[in-house]
Amino acid sequence: MNDLHQPELAQRVLREQVAAVHANAPAAYLADFLTAQSLGIGLFLATWRWQVLLWMALHLALTLRRAYRRYQRSPDADAHPERWARFNARNVLLRSCVWGLAPWLCVPPGRHLGLWVMVIVMMMGGCAGGALSLAVLKRNIPRFIVPSMASLTLALAWRGDRTHLFLASGCLLYMCVMIMFALQHHRLLTASLTMRFEKEALAEQLSLQIAATQRASEEKTRFLAAASHDLRQPMHAIALFGAVIEKKLRGSEDWDHAARLMDAVGTLGDSLDTLLDISRLDAGEVAPQIRPVELNPLFLALNNVFAAQAADRELQLRFRATPCWVLSDPQLLQRLLSNLVDNALKYTRRGGVVVAARARGPLVWIDVRDTGIGIAREHLGSIFDEFYQIGNPGRDRARGLGIGLSIVQRLSRLLGHPLQVHSRPQRGSRFRVVLPAVPAMGVVPSIARPGAVLPLPRRVLLIDDEAAIRLAVTGLLQAHGVTIDAVAGEAEAEAVLARAAHGSRPVEVLLCDVRLADGADGLAAAQRLRARFGPRLRVVLITGETAPQRQQQMHDSGLQVLLKPVAADRLLQALAPLARCDGTPAGMRA
Repeated sequence: MNDLHQPELAQRVLREQVAAVHANAPAAYLADFLTAQSLGIGLFLATWRWQVLLWMALHLALTLRRAYRRYQRSPDADAHPERWARFNARNVLLRSCVWGLAPWLCVPPGRHLGLWVMVIVMMMGGCAGGALSLAVLKRNIPRFIVPSMASLTLALAWRGDRTHLFLASGCLLYMCVMIMFALQHHRLLTASLTMRFEKEALAEQLSLQIAATQRASEEKTRFLAAASHDLRQPMHAIALFGAVIEKKLRGSEDWDHAARLMDAVGTLGDSLDTLLDISRLDAGEVAPQIRPVELNPLFLALNNVFAAQAADRELQLRFRATPCWVLSDPQLLQRLLSNLVDNALKYTRRGGVVVAARARGPLVWIDVRDTGIGIAREHLGSIFDEFYQIGNPGRDRARGLGIGLSIVQRLSRLLGHPLQVHSRPQRGSRFRVVLPAVPAMGVVPSIARPGAVLPLPRRVLLIDDEAAIRLAVTGLLQAHGVTIDAVAGEAEAEAVLARAAHGSRPVEVLLCDVRLADGADGLAAAQRLRARFGPRLRVVLITGETAPQRQQQMHDSGLQVLLKPVAADRLLQALAPLARCDGTPAGMRA
């Protein structure tokens, strides 16, 4: 707590001290009353002095006054701690003065050591007990101890003989010791309260920071959801226009330039996807769907993705067959392993990469080994940081953004799969993912026959509010022999579908952008059109939306969804299974 907060902190401490004193007051009043009445009864039976009854009456009246009740009944007591601290101090002083009258009123003149011992013991005991309960407030210490004990000391010294003077000196010493003890107790209590309020203030600041961080994360999520569509729209158009140009230039001298353009577009699209993925992971928007996963089909899919890349770099890529099943999210696990394999290939100049799974009791180890450049010990702690790349000071984009391993670490934590790294410079690295094993489910996945030629739909209807996208998709599908109608909204699409329903070539597939002009909902429009023209109208949604709620709505609709930017081959692959089997398919004529 800095100096600017000290007045506020002192006020909070005083408020708590006043509240503590008044909270302890009922018990303190009762103990004080019982002590005083016990002493009074004993002295009265020993002396039969009416002054003892007077002292007992004074103490009883003070007790029945119950001054602490005024504080408890005050509706704004917490707002004025200083006023109530002074009020309490005056009452403490009054009680101490009443106790200070006891030696003068209750002990008769003469040598009565037994009576004096009774008074000294009871007053010292009351002083010790009161000091513990009243020392919370520093101002109470002298007001409670000094009047009573000083009066007892003076009453003893007034007798004048050696015995009484000795007892007086003992009482004086006791008073000094009790003051020191009470002050020490007060410092400890005050320090405890101060630390408590400082911790509460720090906890409050921390909660405010957490809330601000959560708000920033939510704002970032909303920004990404809004900006993603705007970023993906031009990327989507560029990818489709580039694919059309590449197809038309195939076999010409300029084809190489078109191919390089498409490579750059693909790299940019991958970078955008990666940045959005890591933002969604940080925002906690990715929820794993844990279920039994067979590793062999997963390895086969990864091999299909990376085999060409490994061949281009003249590297060996081997996925060893395994009977293992694990408990994980298949898509997230594939993404995790995909990043590890991609990273291994990037940093391997010769040799290759091996991916293998081994059962180890209730666990399965998946190892990704490479013969690459390795990682020095001093870099092992930094390789999972964003944008950290070893030996890439020039930020060569051909070697990625430096986010792949950061995503791996986030996915590892999300899935609960511990990640281990072992590496030797110039010898290679091994990344190990530890997963829980499950018994084989006895399911044999169906594998598509490689190289199979799939037909394309004869006629496609596109709904997109951007003219550039309509031109790009039209050029791409016409280049592949597909008839396409491209419109900007639902009303135009409904007219096209109505005319096509009475013609010889009905619309087979509806391609629909999710976000249309003037805030129109493409998902709702596609569902209405399909409900009117029948389930034979296949629907593919195209979207740049990344907001979790919106993605959940599209998932719940049961419709196929393509995320922008959509590469040309990916769009064609999505359309191929939707082609009808009757007649000559368009894809066969292309």
